[in-house]
Amino acid sequence: MLSRPTSPRQVALLIESSRAYGRGLLNGIAAYAQEQGNWSLRHQEMVINADPPEWLADWNGDGILVRAETPAMIDAIRRSGIPAIDLRCLIDSDFMPGMDTDGVSVVRLAVDHLRDRGFTRFGFCGFGGANYSERRLDEMQKYVAELGYSLVSYQSAGATQATTFGAEQAGMLDQKGLTRWLSTLDYPIGVLACNDIRAQQLLNACHATKLDVPDQVAVVGVDNDDVICPLCLPPLTSVEPNTHRIGYEAAAMLEGMMNGKRVEPGIKWVPARRIVVRRSTDAIPVDDAEFVIAYRYIRENACRGISVQDVADAVPMSRRALERRMRTYFDQSPADVIAAFRLERIKELLENTSRPLKQIAKLTGFEHVEHMAKFFKKLVGTPAGQYRTKHRLASQVDPQENTDSSQQ
Repeated sequence: MLSRPTSPRQVALLIESSRAYGRGLLNGIAAYAQEQGNWSLRHQEMVINADPPEWLADWNGDGILVRAETPAMIDAIRRSGIPAIDLRCLIDSDFMPGMDTDGVSVVRLAVDHLRDRGFTRFGFCGFGGANYSERRLDEMQKYVAELGYSLVSYQSAGATQATTFGAEQAGMLDQKGLTRWLSTLDYPIGVLACNDIRAQQLLNACHATKLDVPDQVAVVGVDNDDVICPLCLPPLTSVEPNTHRIGYEAAAMLEGMMNGKRVEPGIKWVPARRIVVRRSTDAIPVDDAEFVIAYRYIRENACRGISVQDVADAVPMSRRALERRMRTYFDQSPADVIAAFRLERIKELLENTSRPLKQIAKLTGFEHVEHMAKFFKKLVGTPAGQYRTKHRLASQVDPQENTDSSQQ
């Protein structure tokens, strides 16, 4: 029977908080530590490709959770002899288990979303040498071929086992190569970027070559970084890894290791959580120039409280023609489409911000919060406040859920 300590376990967290992925891991670890109630956490603020902190060589702790990007970090943890789990899984380790996001789930969420948007051409944009990029490219090639399509890809050149920072810098310096690749593509095309930073670089290249996003090139990132995605133009659709669950499960695994349980080296793959849809994939799969202009006008102005007549006037197109074409292409009325955009924006603000309902109403074109509340409940079936609570709870791991994950 495994013994349980009476004094707090000393656990080092060598995980960056500058990125959404690292912050998500830290939140999951914190949730486990608060529930377990017997951990003393030592968090080292660091960049993702940092070497080991000097104090680690003499530290007499009980466990380590790390995002290891350098051989020096791996060697320091090996020399410490302290039970540890790697949450980056860049460098193969024969002594330390790891946990990471499952590439199969990332690719399927992205490709299925692009197919739902009407795309039949697919691309991948990544960083050569970055292990997560190589894995996602490999899985996308398999899945797209399985569906009967072909895939075009581009990866900026990089060193084998490139660090995240090194790969991203190489991509930043390769803007000319990226724009040349874009000029060779057949449009429209849906492209998965290996992470949100690469997606932002891709969007910048699209602007430089005057390609319309999302109607010519739709872009999906990975990580759902709450800083990067809204900074993109247009805001970036992104696959959200289940970092909270990874952090929580890694902490639980480390608890067992600190209590004497043997865990073999190897990676446990955790499925991505969901895809968060924003404007970078809101394409219009319709070959009708006038209607495309009308739809874009709705997309860009729905949250300003526009009417159907405003749309017809902006094209210009008669209201009757607009109604007819909207029914033909989407089996919806223009009013329904305007409402759908407003509803989606309300949901996004409820799920991802702490803005009060009065402010959300103003941002989505409602003069009074009561009107927004009535609109939301009619379409969703629950009050806005209740929806916010439910979806924030859904982002937290359930300690009782079945945590078995399929291997990649």
